[in-house]
Amino acid sequence: MYLDIYFEYGLNNKIFINPALKNKPQQLRNQMPKAEIVLWNHLRNCQLKGYKFRRQYRIGKYVVDFYCPKLNLAVEVDGDSHFNPQSEKNDQFRQKLVESFNIKFLRITNLEIYQNLDGVIEKILTCLP
Repeated sequence: MYLDIYFEYGLNNKIFINPALKNKPQQLRNQMPKAEIVLWNHLRNCQLKGYKFRRQYRIGKYVVDFYCPKLNLAVEVDGDSHFNPQSEKNDQFRQKLVESFNIKFLRITNLEIYQNLDGVIEKILTCLP
């Protein structure tokens, strides 16, 4: 049993997710931090080279802040709570799990969004063909 059967591959390599986690992404969408809202305003409606991004997207038992299904690209925005030893360890584990699905993982900080939004957008654009 892998991660308490939070996910498994089914037909056509689709991921099946524990129904108990069904409402978590919606709750997170309703409580997005300011930095995520700022970035979402630049990702939504296919604004970056026509690629569709989803917000608060479930992968396994985890939820990534933004995800582009066509490119298998996850974008995670890290706030202050991510910068302590235990959180960093958890984030590394989570990132490795997400990457195990052949998903590229891009990590951005709140500070980068507030101080250099153009640089953040450019960083995401470099991941897009």
